[in-house]
Amino acid sequence: MNKTTYLYTLLAAAILGLGGCNSTSSPTASTDAAANAVVTAAPEAGLQGAKASYVSYCSGCHGEELEAFADRKWKHGSSDEDLFKAIKHGYPDEGMPAFDETFTDEQINGLVAYIQQGIKEVKAYDFGEEKTVAAVQESEEQHFRLDTVVTGLDVPWGMAFLPGGDMLITDRSGTLYRHSKDKKLQKVEGAPKVLSQGQGGLLDVELHPDFAKNNTIYLSYSALKEEGGNTLSTTAVMRAKLAGNKLTEQQVIFEALPYSKTRHHYGSRLEFDRDGYLYLSVGDRGNHDENPQDLARHAGKVHRIKDDGSIPSDNPFVNQQGAVASTFSYGHRNIQGMALHPQTGAMWTHEHGPRGGDEVNIAEKSKNYGWPVISYGINYNGTVLTELTRKEGMEQPLYYWVPSIGPSGMAFVTGSRYKNWEGDLMVGSLRFQFLSRLKMDGNKILSEEKLLKNIGRVRDVKMSPDGYLYVAVEQPGVIYRLVPVE
Repeated sequence: MNKTTYLYTLLAAAILGLGGCNSTSSPTASTDAAANAVVTAAPEAGLQGAKASYVSYCSGCHGEELEAFADRKWKHGSSDEDLFKAIKHGYPDEGMPAFDETFTDEQINGLVAYIQQGIKEVKAYDFGEEKTVAAVQESEEQHFRLDTVVTGLDVPWGMAFLPGGDMLITDRSGTLYRHSKDKKLQKVEGAPKVLSQGQGGLLDVELHPDFAKNNTIYLSYSALKEEGGNTLSTTAVMRAKLAGNKLTEQQVIFEALPYSKTRHHYGSRLEFDRDGYLYLSVGDRGNHDENPQDLARHAGKVHRIKDDGSIPSDNPFVNQQGAVASTFSYGHRNIQGMALHPQTGAMWTHEHGPRGGDEVNIAEKSKNYGWPVISYGINYNGTVLTELTRKEGMEQPLYYWVPSIGPSGMAFVTGSRYKNWEGDLMVGSLRFQFLSRLKMDGNKILSEEKLLKNIGRVRDVKMSPDGYLYVAVEQPGVIYRLVPVE
């Protein structure tokens, strides 16, 4: 088996331990008798078929080449029976869909054999080699090189640049780091306790607009609580003072309700607008039937609050009985990209679709963005979620991707360092592992150029005050800086 085929095998195995991105399927209580059957080795044609099934149904969440899963831990076991059960019945609370209506038992057995072959070979395969990056990257309109700025991270989720050149970095594992100009990476004490499971953990970080005067930062994260013997979680935002490498005066200023058993779709991007209001995204938490269209629930929304967590008096639903007063826009699935347009001041977002239908939007006051009533995607198990792509009263995306790229992180190019990119929109791709450059003309997206192909799962993209673009890549966690060259 060559490396590419092998990595697909490994990644198929990985999904069964970690879970997928999205699911509303219900688990089956009993284990199907077929799960106890002895799985025989599939012929090469069967293995190729299993690979094709993985690429079609699973790679939208987990990417098509993920060396990072080489050393993963098997949460639900790796025996033939464990794998069969995971594929057939799923783990919906963790975002892993059930495929009992998609695959026959024979097809599932073939996929299990495909996975087991990869498990055997992983022990002997050498993943010690470092990812090689070309010395000079050639774009259509800008050549640049990559400088490695930070290493030694796990899943760097968010970045914020401090006055003086230091950088704050959130690691999804729950650690907040401060990276100094002299390249020292130090842990910041006092970060919130997080539920680091599935897609949860320590997520975004944002500076107060007057940070130079008040040293205030904001952290979004998956908060947890115990209730009725269950561990529940939600998206929350903490405000705190940064004193050297320590947080003080911590205060939780936002908490999405209700808490949920699921471990995915936290959303969780943070961005201030020109008026000093904080915008934050909360995903639908995997419950699209209830959350996105219900104004009485926080999930599936963009929220707008003051810097202390209080509610602006001109929020669109502040006087509507039963509605969550912080809601600014609704009908969202899972926003993991948010950026303020440098000319218009509008709040741009992108969000994950299901299998297809990732979207770029402008979050506007009181607008309904349609999820799950309209969508350009389908369910991960191949079933049709909705027949509608348009409906009166629901917004159309400015741009959408089919197939899904798994977008994360978002930044407009500003300044004069990247002369031919100024005003363009940069978006990271988790699935296909590239940096997407969306060429702009005002509010219109003209075309896409794919940069940094196969760099790894791009989690965040930020413009720094010194005018450079920074890109955070997952597992092993590395942060790069794009440096223009002639």
